[in-house]
Amino acid sequence: MTVVAKVWIDEDCITCDACQDICPEVFEVNDETSQILAAVRLDGGFDRNEGKSPLTGDLGAQYADIILEAAEACPVEVIKFELVSDGAETEEVVEAPAAEVAAAPAAAIAVGGSASDELTAILGGDRSLTILFGSQTGNAAGLAEKTAKLASNYGLNANVVDMDGYNKANLASIKRLLIITSTWGEGEMPDNAEDLWQSVQSDAPGLSAMHYSVCAIGDTSYDEFCKAGTDWDDKLSSLGAHSVQPIQMCDVDFDEPWTKWVLEALPRIACVDDSGTLQLELIDEMSAYGTSDGDDVVEGDFAPGHVDHSDIDVELELFRFCPSQGQNGWDVIATTVPASASLEDLFINFQRDVDGSFAFRRGNTAGTATTGVRANGRIVLADLARVGDLVNNGRLRIEPLPGFPILRDLIVDTRRFEENRAKANPWVQADPREGERLISGKAVGVLASETALSLHKMNAVSSHLLAHGMSDTVDFDSAYVGPGIHLQRWVRFNDPRTSMKHRSQLLATLQEQGGVWSETDPSSIARHGFSGALVADTLNNARSRLLTEYKNAGRHGRLVKWYGRSVKWSGKLNETTLYRQVLGPIGLVSNVFSGVSARMMLGFTRTGGPPIRSLQALLLPPAGVGKIPSMINSKVDDHHEVVSLFNELDQRF
Repeated sequence: MTVVAKVWIDEDCITCDACQDICPEVFEVNDETSQILAAVRLDGGFDRNEGKSPLTGDLGAQYADIILEAAEACPVEVIKFELVSDGAETEEVVEAPAAEVAAAPAAAIAVGGSASDELTAILGGDRSLTILFGSQTGNAAGLAEKTAKLASNYGLNANVVDMDGYNKANLASIKRLLIITSTWGEGEMPDNAEDLWQSVQSDAPGLSAMHYSVCAIGDTSYDEFCKAGTDWDDKLSSLGAHSVQPIQMCDVDFDEPWTKWVLEALPRIACVDDSGTLQLELIDEMSAYGTSDGDDVVEGDFAPGHVDHSDIDVELELFRFCPSQGQNGWDVIATTVPASASLEDLFINFQRDVDGSFAFRRGNTAGTATTGVRANGRIVLADLARVGDLVNNGRLRIEPLPGFPILRDLIVDTRRFEENRAKANPWVQADPREGERLISGKAVGVLASETALSLHKMNAVSSHLLAHGMSDTVDFDSAYVGPGIHLQRWVRFNDPRTSMKHRSQLLATLQEQGGVWSETDPSSIARHGFSGALVADTLNNARSRLLTEYKNAGRHGRLVKWYGRSVKWSGKLNETTLYRQVLGPIGLVSNVFSGVSARMMLGFTRTGGPPIRSLQALLLPPAGVGKIPSMINSKVDDHHEVVSLFNELDQRF
């Protein structure tokens, strides 16, 4: 069970409302910064919580998921937090008894197999496990993620933590720690581990409450084999920590020794109880428990979904780009992978086993916006998408996310998108409201549940970055800010809390150059599944409102008007109208004597409406002058845009 011990706001907050929208119980945004509410803090303050006051009562457990969601949604990543599994747990942080806090995970764990009363007692307590990794090329990071997945089999709530930026003060309160680190150069620490190592060297905390084990990766061709790992092992031991399993030193082929280490270290560290005591007599039972087949079948509404564990043969094609040489190409390999593996799992294995220089962005297995790629033409998040859902005829072609400059391999540059998003100001700018006042003096606003649900559905895309990549226009129009940003603008425009002045500003930005009219064809976005269809509908809704707001002024409004008069007076678009529109003026004359015209005049059309309307649509000027009539000496090539807009405005069609 995830429990947040503390949450605070770093400097450089851009005062967006993302955190408050997601978790108003904890965050409130003013004109200068986001703040942590006094009601949820132990010190009762109302500020950014620079002092890192713990959350009161069981609020850290109650709001944990939405606090993490708010932190993920923060565009400038200034929301910081400590989890109980980070070693932040104190009596003040969680006032509920430990058994109550851990009741939910204990029930979930019991499904996997039977356990004695003694083992059940351990499984019902605090099950936090911290996995620190030091990685230069990604190998140790990949092993840390795999270790975390296996740890859940032993009832452990694993938290994988990059050594870079980790606070050494947290080490003193960790009960269970696994370190996985590579060695760089001649026995040096990896770059991301150097600062933490030097910090621990200069001012070492006492670690008598800690149980740990170390897995080190190195290369026997170097004199200082696995020195980074042995240094950590020696240091932790000298600070009073207790080793549950001797250090495992791995050569460049590290899979087998890592597997041996993890299957021995996990059941041992899982037998460390709430008091920090290793229950040696339970190790064999814990080992059997964690490696059980899980034959007990869970049924009912809350049963886990089916997971396809079958292996599939894949011809993998990975896009590669080297910026230093300015060259790009493809790596093609044949491999066998589990259908349930994520694309990120596939990338990690390729980086580890084939080419350590392969570059991609890692996620948190919960849908990370920056992991977006194109897989067999589909825009997906690599840490969520499953290989079995994407492979087509044994082939899987992976490309960078479209619409962004490529930095290296699958890593794209999102800076321009974020800059445009900041300029778009898609945050709530509300008018002053009457009503109850908060401590800060701000008025309390009320948002009806049905309105909130409507706004949520309107914005229910997996990632605005992915929506940006769905557009066929952004690569060719440098002024176009993209559908992801316009989606946020449109949602904010429909938010009843938005001030009238801000709504006018939003409409103006949607109407101007780079606005929604720049999108060549929304149907190209709609082909990207549910999210694409939602974005395409949003663009059409925004266009419809713009036509109404500006009273059909401008080129687009006139086109829609004339299209309605010359094409759709028949009641519905039919084959006769299409025939006349495509043939042009000469075709119009021949059309009078064709069987199609006779069928239309006799009422045998698809419209079901009066035949006279079809005749009007056929003959009324400016009919017969091309797909769409010329407007002030300018020919309209993208006639599908006008058709789409008219369909949106006139619901009869």
